[in-house]
Amino acid sequence: MQTITTKNFGTPDVLEVGDSPIPIPKAHEVLIRIHAAGINRPDILQRQGLYPAPADASPILGLEVAGEITEIGENITDWKIGDKVCALVNGGGYAEYAVAPAAQCLPIPDKFSFIQAAALPETFFTVWHNLFQRVQLKSGESLLIHGGTSGIGTTAIQLAIAFGVKVFATAGSIEKCKAIESLGAIAINYREQNFVAEIKSSTQGQGVNVILDMVGGNYIQRNFSAAAKDGRIVNIAFLKGSKTELDLMPVMLKRLTLTGSTLRAQSPQIKAAIAQELKRQVWPLLNEQKIKPMIDSVFQLGEVAKAHERMESNLHIGKIILNINPPL
Repeated sequence: MQTITTKNFGTPDVLEVGDSPIPIPKAHEVLIRIHAAGINRPDILQRQGLYPAPADASPILGLEVAGEITEIGENITDWKIGDKVCALVNGGGYAEYAVAPAAQCLPIPDKFSFIQAAALPETFFTVWHNLFQRVQLKSGESLLIHGGTSGIGTTAIQLAIAFGVKVFATAGSIEKCKAIESLGAIAINYREQNFVAEIKSSTQGQGVNVILDMVGGNYIQRNFSAAAKDGRIVNIAFLKGSKTELDLMPVMLKRLTLTGSTLRAQSPQIKAAIAQELKRQVWPLLNEQKIKPMIDSVFQLGEVAKAHERMESNLHIGKIILNINPPL
């Protein structure tokens, strides 16, 4: 099969098309002929040598795919050959075929293309686990999202609004702020506005109940100021760095909860539980077209370096997708 290989760590030009054997599914896995795969920040970090794949994972980049099952492991009863699925994979997504744990597969929503379906697993698993499982976001609360036009951000906005949450989101351009507003959230242009002041003004000085932060750096201290009493802050990335000097007094005085997680390191059992909750509570919304992924751009497999460059430019709004095996 064709796949993307990396001989060395470095800039996007280290990515090139190569050949690898088609993987063989284990007893609990399925083999998927991939039609499309999502591009994610962890892929960028892995390419740079900053986020090594776990020892038991494929060294090939790519954490989410959509396609058709072509082979099933001996213990699989929930899926059959020919089923159209999207899946969270443990690496290997930048290829024509990949294996996925059967429990991390989900049916492609009604009327969704493979391109749209490939935009779902990594972001929806991440958002659901962090916002709805870890910090128990619920109807009637308020949420601030940093990086509102990323794949994670656009997903979090839609899910939160669907579950009755008032959403604020930061972005750095007029175009991005318009995209946030089109999804139903209140946009804050961090280049022109102080997000702490805007949150205080919009919440009568109370602050927001939950903050989803993928920026880090000096945002961490400012999040303490923007959070309401008993607020919950969840960090899922640190684009501005994970090290900063902090005054932790607000954590005590406001009774704040500060947490975070990565998805790839979670156990198969936790990922399977997330998949089941998504199937029950979120997939009906997708099937009814009440929410859907925002697609920024689509690249062919041989254009993967351009796809990485697009993500690193920070100009994208929504998901970046690789079109790998267009359906016949």
